[in-house]
Amino acid sequence: MQTSLQLNLTYDQVLSLVKQLPQEEKIMLSKELEKEGFGEQLGQLLKVFKTDELSEETINEEVEIVRKQRYDSRKH
Repeated sequence: MQTSLQLNLTYDQVLSLVKQLPQEEKIMLSKELEKEGFGEQLGQLLKVFKTDELSEETINEEVEIVRKQRYDSRKH
């Protein structure tokens, strides 16, 4: 049996709890918070650039052009 609990904590209360964690767990928490923030930013970015005007073929063609340019620039 699993029980669910919801707490309403202020920022200061959460901060106080975090300060009580061992250093290793603070690092783990920090990484999780980074992932969450990055995931939200990525989601917003994808929404901004979403389009039906580009096909996968067009994208692949452009990628190959850029790869060739970069390869050619290293040869000179």
